Amino acid sequence: MTMWSLASALLLSVSTQALDGREVATVPRSLMSYATRPVLAAESIAEATPDPVAKQAIATMLSELSKAGLTNPDQGVWIQSHDGAIASGRLATRPLPSASLTKSATTLAALQIWGSNHRFITNISTTGKLVGDTLKGDLIVEGGGDPFFVWEEAIALGNKLNQLGIKRIQGNLIVTGRFAMNFETNLQEAAAFLRLAFDSNRWEGEVAEQYAKMPVGTPKPQVVVLGNARIVPDLSSANISSKPLIRHSSLPLWQILKRMNTFSNNEMAEMLASQLGGGKQVAAIAANAAEVPLSEIRLINGSGLGQANQISPRASVAILMAVHNRAQLEGLTLADLYPMSDCNCGTIEGRKMPKGAIVKTGTLSDVSALAGIVQTQQNGAIWFAIVNRGEGDIDAFHRSQDLVLQTLVNKWGLPKTKSISFAETPWRDSDRNEIVK
Repeated sequence: MTMWSLASALLLSVSTQALDGREVATVPRSLMSYATRPVLAAESIAEATPDPVAKQAIATMLSELSKAGLTNPDQGVWIQSHDGAIASGRLATRPLPSASLTKSATTLAALQIWGSNHRFITNISTTGKLVGDTLKGDLIVEGGGDPFFVWEEAIALGNKLNQLGIKRIQGNLIVTGRFAMNFETNLQEAAAFLRLAFDSNRWEGEVAEQYAKMPVGTPKPQVVVLGNARIVPDLSSANISSKPLIRHSSLPLWQILKRMNTFSNNEMAEMLASQLGGGKQVAAIAANAAEVPLSEIRLINGSGLGQANQISPRASVAILMAVHNRAQLEGLTLADLYPMSDCNCGTIEGRKMPKGAIVKTGTLSDVSALAGIVQTQQNGAIWFAIVNRGEGDIDAFHRSQDLVLQTLVNKWGLPKTKSISFAETPWRDSDRNEIVK
């Protein structure tokens, strides 16, 4: 790495962290990352001299699946050390239905194209004027592709309208652009959610439950839309001119990706992939960034829904390594983008994984997948991808996957101290609704 590119990486880390509420580390991870970049092991190493511990872990998994009556031969695995010196695998370079491991390709593509601190902007404007507490005109909400605009976002936006003195909208609620709410991309449904969130007097059920989880003392918005919800594909073609009111920023991309991966949210992944150009484009971006053959990453969408989404186990590891490298360049870690086993949350709730494991799960009717890293004392971070195939008890797949990780840790030990390269970055949210003057 040249001195110039090293300095550029350092500046990128500092400037990015200063913008999005992260605490700036004493030694930026972008600087440290070049001493800790993982090396993708060659398949020839795994074939010629497979690591005995990893090989035994794979054999034990196959034995446990057989005992459970799951004898599908298409069980794919890739296990390797951080430095690529040791490896073992099975069907390592064969594309297999990857289920939600596909979201790692979407994660990588999003980071490559937008960067970790990208914000999706939703613009709010009006065609009228405020008279007393009534907006005499339409309120326009123009979406900018935010995949995580949920009840809390809408409540905060309603409160900002109240701060502007708006309690009634005499005209219509016009929704346009790439707007979605509560993962609903149908604009009419999304508009109905937004209208409900604005008027706390109508709250019941889910919106009331989500409000109860917000910080104590959060105001309840009171914005009544007297007109209708109107969907407009394009403001310019509809000959609508308006005055800006509020600029709503989404969470930073890395926080969006963390939520998407923790709960394996298909709708979020599809919204991101759509903006990136679709599954094939996501695959192309991921293959290029991970430096693996495109033939090992075959995608039709960004979520993993469907057997046609196929990634080889070794390519899944390569994708995660590329995510790790990109994250560290921007002052983040893999734990800022994926759940850590310690949280016992999302799709890994109830799993029996070693402490400090950072993972992504994947599930279809006959697929159960797991990929990530597990930290060990003897060999540092161990990268892995497991793709299990077959009809049966999903818990049997989970137990066998967790057993692989437990076997590695039992042989190689847990680290005495956590690696800063895989620690979560402190972050605080702030008011993301800016009044436009």
